[in-house]
Amino acid sequence: MLEVYFETKAETMTFCDRIVQYGLDVELNWKTNDTWGNRIKIRESRSKEEQLANTAEAMAYVFIRHKESSWVADIIKNVYYYKDKEEVHRISELAHSILSGDDSGDVPIPVDIDLRETLKSCFQDNIHTEEAVHFNSLVNFRLQPYKEELIEIIGMAIDEFKREEDYQSFVQSLREYVAKKKSKFQVVHVVQGRNFKFYKANGKPFSKMEIKMLIQQEPLYIVGLDEAELNITPLLAMAPERVVIYGDHPSEPKTLTVINVFQEKAVFEPFTRFPFPNYLRNH
Repeated sequence: MLEVYFETKAETMTFCDRIVQYGLDVELNWKTNDTWGNRIKIRESRSKEEQLANTAEAMAYVFIRHKESSWVADIIKNVYYYKDKEEVHRISELAHSILSGDDSGDVPIPVDIDLRETLKSCFQDNIHTEEAVHFNSLVNFRLQPYKEELIEIIGMAIDEFKREEDYQSFVQSLREYVAKKKSKFQVVHVVQGRNFKFYKANGKPFSKMEIKMLIQQEPLYIVGLDEAELNITPLLAMAPERVVIYGDHPSEPKTLTVINVFQEKAVFEPFTRFPFPNYLRNH
């Protein structure tokens, strides 16, 4: 029979809820030991190997639910030395997004890191049927391989955080540039694509020569853009009072950048609402 001890009632309940899903026979003893906490006895209703594997997996789940967030915050503060609460919170969000395998992010986990499997292995390698298992003891002294991988994951989250900061600084510089410029056009219509297509208020497309001449008149190098960039740069040179973007992908990156820069001046519409289909076909 395997004995497992948890310090808190919440951890104990999470473990029990998880372990019974594997069909193991659980006996819960709520007489709390002053030293070790709540004791759980697991009868050997399966093979020893399956019992240990299921127990390790359930303990890993307890750690993720009750310990991992505090570990993430601690590493951000004490390994990477971030102290600002908002920065720690944002980096934690990015780290958890990576850990959860959120496909919406741009930070892939290296193929040699399987943090969840490492966590389970750390528990499985250190529990034995002939010994009482103390969850907090394992957490405090046996999770070094997991911690090393977690530090690497948080480092990736910090890199992404820095990219976000750079992007926000870039967007702010463009906003300030637009705010100081006198508008040259009342409205510019933009159609999504690999590169934007630009149309005047009457529907006629801007020619490549017109766009080139507009760009050459502007000192856009001061905001980190040059003549080779043909999506954001033309709009900065045009400085329209209103930008209407048409397409089917509102979260497309360069579209979001335009909306972030022009803010209330920019709107997104479905492609079907583009008001000049004849010019579109001819362009």
